[in-house]
Amino acid sequence: MKRLYASILIILIFLGVAGFSFKAKTAGQTQAKQLPTIGILQTLSQPALDDITKGTIDQLAKRGYQDGKTAHITVLNAQGDQSNLKSMAEKLNTKNPDLTIGVATPAAQSLANIQKSTPMIMGAITDPVSAGLVKDLAHPGANITGISNRNPTNAQIALVHKIMPNVKTLGVIYTAGSVSSQTTVDQLKTIAPKYGLTIKPYTISTTNDLDQVSQQMLKEVKAVYIPQDNNVASAMKTLVKNANIARVPLFPPAGTMVHDGGLATIGVNQYKLGVATGNMAADVLEGKAKPATTPVKVIDKGELVLNLKAAKQLGIQIPENLIHEAQTKGELIK
Repeated sequence: MKRLYASILIILIFLGVAGFSFKAKTAGQTQAKQLPTIGILQTLSQPALDDITKGTIDQLAKRGYQDGKTAHITVLNAQGDQSNLKSMAEKLNTKNPDLTIGVATPAAQSLANIQKSTPMIMGAITDPVSAGLVKDLAHPGANITGISNRNPTNAQIALVHKIMPNVKTLGVIYTAGSVSSQTTVDQLKTIAPKYGLTIKPYTISTTNDLDQVSQQMLKEVKAVYIPQDNNVASAMKTLVKNANIARVPLFPPAGTMVHDGGLATIGVNQYKLGVATGNMAADVLEGKAKPATTPVKVIDKGELVLNLKAAKQLGIQIPENLIHEAQTKGELIK
């Protein structure tokens, strides 16, 4: 009989321990599930977009959403492949995210095509209305809102004129079919004549075209303006190499591209765009904002970035007042 009681006691203890373990495991799973899930899709790797993604993740962490600790954050990069964008958007959607973030227009469009109710934040989209992402900047009207980086095109062309006052024809290289690039080129048609400039466009289909197209362009113009274009930005080293051989200055849209060898820009800080994206994402996660009624935040204030090393290599004299401005209010690369 004692042996029977002992056996029963052992069984009860075993069941108690197993039950406790099951409850602990279930509680752990519940806690893990309660952590917000965030999906980030980036169109491709290039310094400006990388800075936006980094700024977004850093700011989410500051707001209490740190991957692996207080949130589950998945970052996917399509590397410019349209099929990757679609499959990666679908992959993020299978995780039942609380919120997704699209960095650059193609990524945002891919997410929007897949998820119709999950909140989505646009990470620096130049023209979200033309891209079909929102109906109106002030009243997005669906599950999407975010950050729009309006390129300070007028200030950039004014800068070209200050540095290269004798240039009359300005080459413009961009990807055919890019919504953001085409928006800027359309603006150029109105802005350039005010500075006595004629625009000469050159288009590429993919980065593979850039080497040949840019070599032809650089034989025909004395200065080149680059609109916001992910393909050109990702192949900036090739463009810089060809431009240096031809001794033609490049005026890109972002400071990251000046660091890569461009001459000068008045550009929106890409990391700060990411910070703004992270803040809006956190506001939505915390219930402080609803995408349908939260206006798209437009950021268009740029800062002067000058590359004196490039200027010296090209034999271009930068006006002293611009050097002073870059030193005090922007960035001077020596």
